[in-house]
Amino acid sequence: MKEKTYIALSKMLGKSVVDADYDKAKLQGGTLGDVQLLEGIAETKRGDKLPFKMVFKTQEKWERAGDKDSWRREHDLYVSDLGKVLTESFGWPKCYYTEAESDKIRIWMEYVDGVSGRNLTIKMLEKAAVELGRFQGKIFTTPSLVKDLPNFSDTGFLKRDYEKWHHQQYSYERLIHENCPLDDLQKQAIKDGKIKIIEGKSYEYSFLRSEECKIPEHLKQMIFKIDDEMDCLFNEIAKLPVVLCHRDFWVENIIYNDNKISLIDWDTAGFGYLGEDLASLIADDYDFDSFEECCQKLIPAYYNGIAEFMDISNIDKKFIKEMILIKFGYRAVQNFMFSDDDEEREEALTALQKIFEMETI
Repeated sequence: MKEKTYIALSKMLGKSVVDADYDKAKLQGGTLGDVQLLEGIAETKRGDKLPFKMVFKTQEKWERAGDKDSWRREHDLYVSDLGKVLTESFGWPKCYYTEAESDKIRIWMEYVDGVSGRNLTIKMLEKAAVELGRFQGKIFTTPSLVKDLPNFSDTGFLKRDYEKWHHQQYSYERLIHENCPLDDLQKQAIKDGKIKIIEGKSYEYSFLRSEECKIPEHLKQMIFKIDDEMDCLFNEIAKLPVVLCHRDFWVENIIYNDNKISLIDWDTAGFGYLGEDLASLIADDYDFDSFEECCQKLIPAYYNGIAEFMDISNIDKKFIKEMILIKFGYRAVQNFMFSDDDEEREEALTALQKIFEMETI
């Protein structure tokens, strides 16, 4: 592995590296991958000693439902021509070396420093939204740019992700087991039949429909409507333009530096519907105190970026709200349900209330 690190360093530094002394530090990033920062001094063939920082990512094989090769997608995309589609203002970390085995990939890549997570300002998120729109609009109008690229997820990803709430995940026995993270009151309510487990549905689905669920009725009905109209809704969404989505487009995967956007963690990338990534940008773990401002600024920025390449005058923007609910409605219910912290439960309710109010923004 040391020799391959030297190859990556040689490409990074533009000089032949024969030795390196470095420390490793674990970085946040990747749901199941091991991501480390390598920082130290590289020695070149000529005896120069050069400081460096580089990211080393290892991803073990695993299978996401309906998307079995997602575990190796970043490798496949890095060795493809996708980098040619990306721009100086909207790109990804440079890849210095990558390899794939039957059950593992390894990537040595650029360490991108900058602002990320909840430290991103509205102005920075606006930049991310408009650049996303330009990226998707350019590829939509020039599909030949990605025609031969390998291993993208398909347009069914959004629906499959939502349908998990309509399938049973936990048995009665598991829900009442002492190791289950549900609080004792909920476990007792299940035993007493006050929370009826609806056959074939997730516990979140059943909990939301029980009298024990203290989520306000208007917020419950908002989610019920999505459930009841699911087939019709997805048929309507399927009429939207199909674009290339990052599919994990949230604040922790966005790095802002010098008016440029870098995106990390491309393992769920694929073809999806206009607005999917924007829904994530607005609602995935962002500060809901800024939700209204996000909607007012990010939605127009995104569509302005797209409009540089395609006519969107007939695009119904109401689907942003529906996509947010599809992606995060039950997740907020889950956060409310499993938390025993009053502040966290209130945050979940605030998230749902802000989504409910989107039509008035």
